[in-house]
Amino acid sequence: MSIQQTSTGKFIDGEEIIAIELSNSKGTYVEIFNYGAIINRFVVKNARGDMQDIVLGFDDIEQYFDSEYLENNPHIGSVIGRYANRIKGGEFSIDGENYQLAKNTGTDSLHGGIVGFDKKVWDIVEIGEDNQSFVTLEYESVDGEEGFPGSLIVDLTFELTENDELILTYEAETDKATAINLTHHGYFNLSPKGGNIGKHKQQIFADNYLEQDENYCVTGKLIPVKGTALDFTELKEISKDWNPEEGYDQTFVLDKTYGDLSLASKTIEDESGLTLSVYTTEPVAHLYTSKYLKVKNGKGGRAYGAYDAFCIETQHHPNAINIEEFPSTILRPEDLYTQTTIFKVSLTK
Repeated sequence: MSIQQTSTGKFIDGEEIIAIELSNSKGTYVEIFNYGAIINRFVVKNARGDMQDIVLGFDDIEQYFDSEYLENNPHIGSVIGRYANRIKGGEFSIDGENYQLAKNTGTDSLHGGIVGFDKKVWDIVEIGEDNQSFVTLEYESVDGEEGFPGSLIVDLTFELTENDELILTYEAETDKATAINLTHHGYFNLSPKGGNIGKHKQQIFADNYLEQDENYCVTGKLIPVKGTALDFTELKEISKDWNPEEGYDQTFVLDKTYGDLSLASKTIEDESGLTLSVYTTEPVAHLYTSKYLKVKNGKGGRAYGAYDAFCIETQHHPNAINIEEFPSTILRPEDLYTQTTIFKVSLTK
């Protein structure tokens, strides 16, 4: 187990962007930037004995600041905050007070607004010692940032275990009641060659999904997956039932006890022999098959396009701040926000 910190030579408003590498004795390693809490590399040994990077990203930190990349803004590998997914109309109220956010996707607010947590330099507040391979990043979001109330302090710990588990542990506190819904937006591809993920086999432990309007915003209605293309209760190829023009961009309500850490999703790729299992304390998982992904200069100069990756975004119900029946996404000063999500890689048996 080891940790290395390397300067990227890049500074944002005087704050240095650092690359932190966590590794274990198997040779597995994860590269994380304190900019956006980005997971830029997640390298594991596949069934053929080759070391394989299973996440999309860039070879050069500067590419995260490319104007074309920022225009498309796919949030590759980054943390999402203060609020994951869409808030209807970009507005909500807490205790009778109304708050207006930027409408950065049609008439709604998406992924924390125009300059969300994915575009912030986080402080490195703790790193592991001896046989502990972890780093804790911290960001303070000031009162009024992107329209959200309250000064919010978020700690996010990444820990790599000997069992090839990447554990993400979130904690947050606020000095004023606010809306919060954090997630991580890793783009995964388990194929040794990359490319279209349609042949990946997917299972999601959810009997219901959330209805969305024409702008992908959750309405509040739960719909059974049975008999629909969204039924992933049994392992199946991602492309088996999909609309090839749309793929998937859908939130699934997990079959679990609220708050318990349990298995949400399992993805298998035959050629690499790799399985990615996602465990979470969160109540929903959002499956996105990267329909809108458009990158010219990914790792090794490779272009990334639609359906070249999948995302499993664990979170609270999108738009829950406006839907009383959903689990609350209001954090108050007397409470502590907590969340744990684990990305576990193993060889398929």
